[in-house]
Amino acid sequence: MPSPSTLPDAGPRHDLDLDAATIPRLVDLMATGRLTSVELTSAYLERVATVDRLVRSVLFVHPGALDQAAESDRRRARGEARGPLDGIPVLVKDNIDTRGLGSTAGSRALGVPPTRDAELVVRLREAGAVVLGKTNMTEWGNFRSAWSTSGWSGVGGQTHNPHVLDRNPCGSSSGSGAAVAAALAQVAVGTETNGSIVCPAGQAGVVGFKPTRGRISGDGIVPISTRQDTAGPMARHVVDAAILMSVLEGRGVDYAAALAADPLPGARVGVWRRAGLDAGADAVFESAVEVLRRRGATVVEVDLPHQARIEATGLPALAAEFKHDLEAYLRTRPGVPRTLRELIEFNEADPVELSRFGQDLFFAAEKAPPVTDPIYLDQRRTATDLARRSIDEVMGAHRLDVVVAPTNGPAWRTDYAGDPAGLGSSTPAAVAGYPNATVPAGFLGPLPIGASFLAGRDADVAVLRFAAAFERAAPVRRAPTYLPTLP
Repeated sequence: MPSPSTLPDAGPRHDLDLDAATIPRLVDLMATGRLTSVELTSAYLERVATVDRLVRSVLFVHPGALDQAAESDRRRARGEARGPLDGIPVLVKDNIDTRGLGSTAGSRALGVPPTRDAELVVRLREAGAVVLGKTNMTEWGNFRSAWSTSGWSGVGGQTHNPHVLDRNPCGSSSGSGAAVAAALAQVAVGTETNGSIVCPAGQAGVVGFKPTRGRISGDGIVPISTRQDTAGPMARHVVDAAILMSVLEGRGVDYAAALAADPLPGARVGVWRRAGLDAGADAVFESAVEVLRRRGATVVEVDLPHQARIEATGLPALAAEFKHDLEAYLRTRPGVPRTLRELIEFNEADPVELSRFGQDLFFAAEKAPPVTDPIYLDQRRTATDLARRSIDEVMGAHRLDVVVAPTNGPAWRTDYAGDPAGLGSSTPAAVAGYPNATVPAGFLGPLPIGASFLAGRDADVAVLRFAAAFERAAPVRRAPTYLPTLP
C-alpha cells in the first residue's frame, strides 16, 4: 500500500496531511512562511510518480510545474499573491485545451497539442494556480460507443478506482475524480454532459460540482454538445470546490464565503430516492436523509417526472450536436483530423483505438441530421423543456429549497463489457443545464456512495451551500486504501 498522504522530509513544518488539507489551510501556511508552493507542488508530483502507478489517472505532467510554483512563491514574498488559488496545484481534464500539453480527449487522433489555452485555463493561470498536468478520461467523453468502458482511453489506458483498484472510476471525468481522491493534486477540473462530473466524484468519494451551464466558458473544450456541456470543479472538500468555481467562472462571485451560512434548519428538502436499484445504496442514502432531518430540514418525498421521455429525445439530439460541435472544434486545432469521417477512418487504421470497444455512436452521429433539422430541433426543445419542468415544477409545487438524490451505486468491476445500467440521478440537472453538487454520503464496505443536491437555474450558491452543510453534518469522506479487489 502506498505511504500516507503526507508531505515528505524536512521536519515538523511539513507535517501536513494532503488528504485532509483545504485550500484555506494551505494559504494560511504559505502566508505565514511555513510552506511554499514549491514544497507543496513537489509533494504532489512525488505522489503522481508513486501512487499513480496504481491509479493511472494522470496522463501528462506539466514540465514547468515547479517553475510555476516558484513564481507563485516570489509573488507571495513581494506581497502580490493573486488570491486563494495562487500556488495551488490543479489537474485539468484532457479534453480542455492546454497550450503545448496533451489535450487529446483520450484519443490518439489528437496527438498534436493545441497552440492556445482554453478560456478556463487562462483563468487558472491568471489566478496563479499551478497547472500540474492533465488527467485521463473516457475517450471522447464516453460518446464513441454505447458499449464503452468508463475510464479507458487510447492514450492513457484504464484509470482505476483508488478505493478498490479493479472497480470502475465512472464517467468521462474519471481521471479527475480518481486523482483528487488519491491526493495527486489539491483540486481538479472535470467536464460533464450528463453525469461525467458527479458520477466519478461519487464513486471516488469526493466532491463534484456541475454548475449552471454557461457560468464557465466552454471555449477550448472538446465538446459533445455545447447546449449541454460544462466544466466544473472536483475536490476533496466543498470549500475547495467553491474556491475553484469562483476562479473558473471569473465573475467575482465568492462561492466560498457563501458556505458559512447553514441552510438546513427550516429548509424544505425534496428527496428523490431512485430506490430499488441498489439496496445497499438505498440504506446509505437513507442515513443521509436522516442527517438532514436531524439538522432541522423538513423532508418531502418527491418523484421527478418525464425521465423516460427526456432520455428518449435527448440522446438523438446529442448525436446531431456532437457532429456539428465537434467538427467546429476540430477546425480550431492545427494538425488533427477535421471531420467525424476522418476520425472514424483514423480509428479503423489505428492498432489501439478499437481494441476495447467500437465506435457505433460515431457512426450514428455521422448519420444524424443537421442542427437546423426540424426533427432535431423538436427533440432538443422537448428534452430541455421536460428536464427543466421536472425540477422547476416539483420544487414549486412543494415549496422546496433543494432536491437531494443518491449520486451513484457502488462502483462496478471493470470488465470491458460496457458500463452497466445502474443507479444515477444526473439527467434532470444535466439536460436542464441546472446546478448539481455531489458530496460523499457514506460507504458500502470500501466503496463510496454520494448524495447529489440540485435545484433550478442559477441556484449554484444555494446548491453548494447545502452540500457544504451536509459535509459538516456528516464528515464521512475517507482516503482510499488502494485495495486490489474487494475482500
